[in-house]
Amino acid sequence: MSHPDTALPISLRRGSEIPLAVQLADALRDAAATGHLRGGDRLPSTRALAGRLGVSRTVTSAAYEQLHAEGWIAGRHGSGTYVTTSPPADRPTDDTIPGEVREQEILLELTPGVPWAEGLDKSAWRRAWRAAADSAPTTRENRAGLPDYRAAIAEHLLRHRGLAVGTDSVLATGGTTAAVVELAVAVLAPGEVVAVEEPGYQRAVQSFRRAGLQVVGVPVDGEGLRPDLVPAGVRAVYCSPAHQYPMGSRMSASRRVDLVGRARAEGMLLIEDDYDGELRFDVAPLPLLAALAPDVVVHLGTTSKILTPALGVGWMVAPPSVTAAVLEYRDRSGTRPSPAGQRVTIELARAGDLGRHLRKLRRELFQRRSMLSTALTAAGVPLLGDDAGAHLVVPFDSAETELARLAAAEKRGIRLDGLARHFAGTPTAYGAAIGYAGCSREALDGALDILVDLLRREPEHKSPVG
Repeated sequence: MSHPDTALPISLRRGSEIPLAVQLADALRDAAATGHLRGGDRLPSTRALAGRLGVSRTVTSAAYEQLHAEGWIAGRHGSGTYVTTSPPADRPTDDTIPGEVREQEILLELTPGVPWAEGLDKSAWRRAWRAAADSAPTTRENRAGLPDYRAAIAEHLLRHRGLAVGTDSVLATGGTTAAVVELAVAVLAPGEVVAVEEPGYQRAVQSFRRAGLQVVGVPVDGEGLRPDLVPAGVRAVYCSPAHQYPMGSRMSASRRVDLVGRARAEGMLLIEDDYDGELRFDVAPLPLLAALAPDVVVHLGTTSKILTPALGVGWMVAPPSVTAAVLEYRDRSGTRPSPAGQRVTIELARAGDLGRHLRKLRRELFQRRSMLSTALTAAGVPLLGDDAGAHLVVPFDSAETELARLAAAEKRGIRLDGLARHFAGTPTAYGAAIGYAGCSREALDGALDILVDLLRREPEHKSPVG
């Protein structure tokens, strides 16, 4: 396998208003599109690339996260990160089937987890970066995060999530995955058992496993994770109550109470990933686990889905013992969340642009959700998880159907996400997760007829199952 990273055509402009992470993602994307990087090429690690470019690892990690979300790259356990998309010259040149595009020529990414970046007010974005750059350099390390950032997040949680916390209760993080890594290493001990949603967020699963923890899956249904099926003796439970990833269900109020009751009775730590928490449509709000039981809940959030992963920032609200353990770990390891993304978030919040963007985001996604669900429902396509978040799910009856329909979608230029890959164990549910935030509304509207055609019937050519 080639290692093209030594000759990557990357040039970052330090004085540009465009964030370094965005510049890097653009450069790598262009390299893949033009053939400097080819499908199967291994990329350098985020640490190695940061060293070569003279930037922080936060920059390279944010760029890789964005490209992974867009489908340009993928990680292989124990092997590294690889380019998944080949340049046009490498694609088959045989005649295109009418109504389809050549293999791997993806025209529209409809995968979950990609934010509505085009909706960011460009003037507000530039103002925030300029104001952040005008801030005086810090002369002391802020292991818990910049005080103004922590205050801005406390205000954000109160206004948009109904969670009242003091500034001192908020820790800055490098994002949800980075926070999970810190919890796995600093708070939990090797050999302890962590329960996770099944299916669920596999980056969290791998973070727990790499820390030497045992992972057990707990089924989810239309009301979210089932507390009655959490095994006895579990040290922690990781869940996404607001909009379960990937099934899209919201944990019911009764289950939240039951889960909190078990946590307190059995000494469990609940890790609440507030995935899509700010994105609720025509349903009533439900209490956060952190509001019900701040003594046993670690609440995690991030700007990656509401703004952009290029900022590389998130937050943690946790019981004092957990906070102390995380801060001690940061002292031992020398790791700190990058202040750059914190400063930009501070400025967006200070000017009111963060709140305005969230209101705009909710309106936009509500309209997109309505457009998509109306078209699919009218065609008799069953849907799950469409009352919140930025993706919905079309369930299938088998692995064969999932493989066939995802392949048929790719042939027609649309990339969807399958459910099977989100299981830590043997898959028991199949379907397509359709993300509707990462493209333009016009592109989504233009794809509706194809989606309806793909999802309301069996495709004519089924892919074989391995």
